[in-house]
Amino acid sequence: MISDLLPLAVGIAASPFPVIPVILLLLTPRASANAGAFLGGWAAGILTGTAAFVLLETVVEKFDEPPTWMSWVRVVFGAALAVLGVRQWLSRHHEQPAPAWMQSLESATPGSAARVGLLLSLANPKVLLLSAAAGMIIGASTTSGSQSVVAVLAFTLMGSVSVALPFLAHVVLGDRATAPLQRASTWLAEHNATIMAVVLLVIGALVLVKGLGGL
Repeated sequence: MISDLLPLAVGIAASPFPVIPVILLLLTPRASANAGAFLGGWAAGILTGTAAFVLLETVVEKFDEPPTWMSWVRVVFGAALAVLGVRQWLSRHHEQPAPAWMQSLESATPGSAARVGLLLSLANPKVLLLSAAAGMIIGASTTSGSQSVVAVLAFTLMGSVSVALPFLAHVVLGDRATAPLQRASTWLAEHNATIMAVVLLVIGALVLVKGLGGL
């Protein structure tokens, strides 16, 4: 199960999309509170999406043989991720203005930051697909509720690493982390589409191949 979950968690963690807002929040007056709330919302979204599909797989398992079902799930999710990756790659050179919600982060509060983090993970199709695939794998691979809880928490932690690192850097280094974080934010904004396209294509291919191998 770990070998199946790790690429999916890396796919979420490798996305630069949530890292940019958490860095922007670290440049606000209430840096630690805002960034910490965003991290909590982001992790809650991953956990909720993953847990929902663990429960769904448990219900579906009663009507179908788990190995066949899981193989088709991997094929569908792998193909969807690959398609998203291709679309992202083809549009990587199209410059887009910063969305309104990102511009509003300058005046964010911990409450609004948590809501943004939750929406970015729970309502993001790319993150939801990866969380869904992980949830189905966990539901089919675990035999007890406690095992499922531990697996979902571990997946959530792995998927939240990239958002947690800037926050922890600020907590440990304080103002010394500001300049490196600003440079990182600029670089990620410039290469966001390319990075995400490569991540989606690689993870999608891995999931698709594993699914086809089980049919």
